Formats: sequence, C-alpha cells, structure tokens
Amino acid sequence: MTQRNWTVLAAQCLLLVLLASFTAWQPPKRYNIAANGAIGDGQTLNTQAIQATIDKCSAAGGGTVVVPKGTFRTGAIFLKKGVNLLIEKEGVLKGSTRQEDYPQVATRWEGTEQNFTAALVNATDLTGVTVEGEGTIDGSGEEWGEAARQARLQQPPDPTAPRLGRPRLICFQNCRKARIANLQLRNQAVWCLHILYCTGLVAENLTIRAAHNIPSSDGIDIDSSRDVRISGCDIDVNDDCISIKSGKDADGLRVNRPSENILIEKTRFGYGHGGVAMGSETSGGIRRVEVRNCVAEADNWAPIRFKSQPSRGGVVEDITYRDMVLRNTRQAFEFNMEWRMVPPIAPPAKVLPLVRNVKLINITGTVASGGRMHGLKDSPIENVSFKNCVVTAQKGLVLENVRGLDTSGLKLTVAEGEAIVRRDAQ
Repeated sequence: MTQRNWTVLAAQCLLLVLLASFTAWQPPKRYNIAANGAIGDGQTLNTQAIQATIDKCSAAGGGTVVVPKGTFRTGAIFLKKGVNLLIEKEGVLKGSTRQEDYPQVATRWEGTEQNFTAALVNATDLTGVTVEGEGTIDGSGEEWGEAARQARLQQPPDPTAPRLGRPRLICFQNCRKARIANLQLRNQAVWCLHILYCTGLVAENLTIRAAHNIPSSDGIDIDSSRDVRISGCDIDVNDDCISIKSGKDADGLRVNRPSENILIEKTRFGYGHGGVAMGSETSGGIRRVEVRNCVAEADNWAPIRFKSQPSRGGVVEDITYRDMVLRNTRQAFEFNMEWRMVPPIAPPAKVLPLVRNVKLINITGTVASGGRMHGLKDSPIENVSFKNCVVTAQKGLVLENVRGLDTSGLKLTVAEGEAIVRRDAQ
C-alpha cells in the first residue's frame, strides 16, 4: 500500500472515530420540576414533586433538575447520584417553615456529630454534583423567627421537650469535586452554605443576604473540609460571613479532621460578626488558608478573626490574609482564645488550642479599633507578622499573651491613646 493510501485510510479512520464520538455524545437530560407536578405559586408545598423529579432523573442515569420561573415552596430535598440542580432566572426555591418538612439526619452541627435538622437542599456522598443558576434559594428565615415568636406568645416553651433546630439552607456533606455558583442565597433560617467533610469544592459568584435579625445566619461554613475555593462572592449576614471550623471539644478531638488547603478570594464582606473567621470550632485543626483580594465594609465586626476556647484544642497554623481593604469596620484584627466563655464552660483540653504562623500582608483601611490579640497564658499566640499594613483607627491594638510578634510592617495611626498596648509580661 502506498504512503498516500495509508494517509487516506488514517484520515478515514479518524473521521469514523469523530463521528462515533459525536453520535454517542448527548447533552444532559433536563427534568423541569413544573413539568413533573410542582406548582410555582409560592403557596403549594412541592417537596414530594421536586424529590420525585430528582429520583426520576437519577434512576434514568442522571441529568439536570431545573427550577423554572416561579416560587416553589418546599421542605428538605435530597440530591441523588448523577443529578445536578439548576435554578433559572426568576426561579425560586422557597423554604417551608414547618418543622415536619425537614427530617432529622446524621450530620454535624456546631462542631458535634449528631442527628440534626436536614438542610433545605442536601447533597450527601456525591461526586461532581453542581448546584447553580441565576435564580434564588430562600430559607424563609424571618418567617421562621416570627413563627417562633408567635409560638412563645401562645404557650411558654416546655424546657423538657426536645428542641429541633432550624434548617440550614444548603449542606454539601462528604462530597467530592462539587460546585455551587451564581445563585442568590437569601434569608437562611440558620447557616447558609455548610461545606462538611468535603474535598475539592468550589463556590463561585454567590450573593448571600440574611436579614440582620436572623441569629446564627453565617454565610459560608467550611467544616473539616480540604481543597476548597471560594471566589467572587458577596456576603452580608448576621453572623460570620465565612467561618472555617473543624469540630468542637471532645467530639471534635475524637473525629480529629482538619480544615486545610483553603483559598478565599475576590469576595466582599458586608455586615457580619466576622469577615473570614477561624473557629471557634478548632478541635481538628485549621491549616494552610489564604484570604486575598477581599473587601470588608458596612460595619463588619472583625474582618480578620480567630476565635476558640480552652476546651477546643487544635492547632490553627499557616494562615495568610493579604491584599485586603477595610472600610469603616469595627475592628481590624481580632484573636480571642477565650471567646464567649459563658456557662456551662467545658474543662480545658489536655492540649490547649494554639494559633501560630499567621501572615498579615497589605491590609489597609480605616477602622474603629485596631482590635485585640488575646492568647492563653499557657498557650500564647505565636509568630504573627505584619507586612506593608497601613491602618487608621480611633483606638489601638491590645496584646495579651502573644509572642514572636513582628509589627515592623504595621503602620497603625490612632486618634486615642497608644497604637499598640501590651497587657502582659511578654
């Protein structure tokens, strides 16, 4: 066979392969919840119709479940293998406010593994799952609060009755290579996006808003997870905008699973108790976290925040905040290893919590206070360094039980008192 014939044959074979690949490829099937019985009138409870659509999609080999234009009220829904969720523009998943619409599931809540109320949207033990779209997930947080207030007025709470928690908005639990993007997340009844025991999760371009009367309305909680990237988000809530956690006290020490290899970038922190907070659940450790190219404003309490308690244990280390702008926040820096010490107070861990190796680089802006670095007497905060940080404040930075501190790269200008106040013997 001549060279020319070989060339023609090879080209024909390649063409056949390409044609076969093109013929075999099919776009993911779409399953519209409205076409499967869901009614977007804002009143009808659609939990069964939406879950049946998810189950049907998974049973058929997977695809995309679509929430179209309309307001679809629902209780807890559970994504399944092969199923992605797309909420289209002007489409809304609206959380029910009936406790019975959210079953109790095995999860972790506030640092302790336990049965707790399911989230509105649940993704558990899934790989490659995506939740995205230009639409909205609304947790009805204000309605939950009003319902609780009315219940208290009608009948005082029974202290012996079991207390069931409010539903988180979204929980990814034990997922790999998951993605959530572009959504409007609104008025979570309690934590908004809970990333628990996950590897390789990406959250992009989320707008998270909670009314400032909704307690514990954290924006994003990264909980004993690794290789997480948060980018391009805009968060304004009534607790920490982002909190990185790894278990609490004895149960957290038992699980002993860190949060690590985390990048948070290009994100705005509006009102909230913290911008990016480490803790207070630190028992499994937190390490290798970078926060960069972010803005904190709108009276945020503490954009750069570390918090724990003696009972927690755990090492928080190799943390970097860089290229952050602070616009009229309450504090610049808050490190508090005796945060919220209210009864009942658990006994100290055998090994006390430790914060070490923190870099603060190119932090600039105007704040009410430089803040506070408060370590434990028997476990001081170690090796915090400033580089090219320029901050203007009314009051200075207070130091207690801190060692190895390098403030040579901090220019802190204050209107009242000293710029740096040392209250220990170090």
